[in-house]
Amino acid sequence: MVISNKALRFIIATFVVCLPFISFANPETDTTSTQTVVTHEVTKTTHESHAEPTDVKSKIQAFIKHHVLDSHEFTLAEDEVSGSHYGFDLPIILWDNGIQFFSSSKFEHGEAVAESNGNFYKINHHDGKIYKTDAAGTITEDEKTGFPTNVRPLDFSITKTVLSIMVAALLMFVLFSSLAKSYTKNNGIASGFGRIFEPIVLYVRDEIAIPNIGEKHYKKYMSYLLTIFFFVLFLNIFGLMPLGINVTGNLTVTFSLAILTFLITNFTANKNYWGHIFWMPGVPKVMRIVLAPIELLGVFIKPFSLMIRLYANIFAGHIVLMSIIGLMFIFKSWLGSSLSFGLSFALSILEILVAFLQAYIFTMLSALYFGAAVEEHHHEEAHH
Repeated sequence: MVISNKALRFIIATFVVCLPFISFANPETDTTSTQTVVTHEVTKTTHESHAEPTDVKSKIQAFIKHHVLDSHEFTLAEDEVSGSHYGFDLPIILWDNGIQFFSSSKFEHGEAVAESNGNFYKINHHDGKIYKTDAAGTITEDEKTGFPTNVRPLDFSITKTVLSIMVAALLMFVLFSSLAKSYTKNNGIASGFGRIFEPIVLYVRDEIAIPNIGEKHYKKYMSYLLTIFFFVLFLNIFGLMPLGINVTGNLTVTFSLAILTFLITNFTANKNYWGHIFWMPGVPKVMRIVLAPIELLGVFIKPFSLMIRLYANIFAGHIVLMSIIGLMFIFKSWLGSSLSFGLSFALSILEILVAFLQAYIFTMLSALYFGAAVEEHHHEEAHH
């Protein structure tokens, strides 16, 4: 039996509209008390940094917050009943009156105070950062802002995000080194596992670099464009794995990538690029003075848009996906949990598309900026 698209859409729309009238979540008598408990818990945690969530909703919120934040340990699994953690510790490298080097195991998953050469450090539960404390691990907070007032040492630790970046870089080095070697061995024909990525390399060259930069200048940017495309793509894919790591949803990572594009664009730009910013040809002189600051501001807005676009899309995707998965533990019937599972599965498939799309957009916009920086303008028409 075949159902037409219109009929199928009508059935789905009707089902979605009726969902609010189906009592498959917590009973109504529980709602007020549960909301009251959640409100009291949120208020309490603003004053007590070590307060642990007690109800399901608060635990889900805490888990999502922990997922999107960076961490000084790599946790593979956790047993809430026994309090056991399965994973491995990462090295802590701090600069505080010299280098302080020790294992993150000293923090005992954020519950203990770590001592190194007579100095004491503790991880703040709110932001996951390391602060210098006394032997008791006291972290004082500003009454107005709520931010810790303790001294924060320079942190050069190998965190979960840094480890993921290293793994992605190593994977790229191995894959594309083997691809390059296969070209030399087989007279320009790719072989091995690297053949999977050859069409993508050609696509970046033929559909992104050449059309936006031009055949004359594209080669000097190809290494960066390929690196940034696969680097963002691999990190996006890492975030969708069961050990999901929110790397490109970290603002510092996207900021660093955007800064690289900004520096390459402006340090390789020709005089025509800067001439069109500070003294645009074909425009009245009075308007040139007015428009020059606006054009200069645009130089800094471009990398800012790169940073925010990648960060916001990946970060929001993680939050939405984890929230929908969390609904499976809140609903108390097969209908609600099944619906949440189906929706999270469909969203996971969509996130794979977003992973490729964001890598493509970041690379495409970088190529556009490079093309504008090296474009050779001709103004003969201005003399006619």
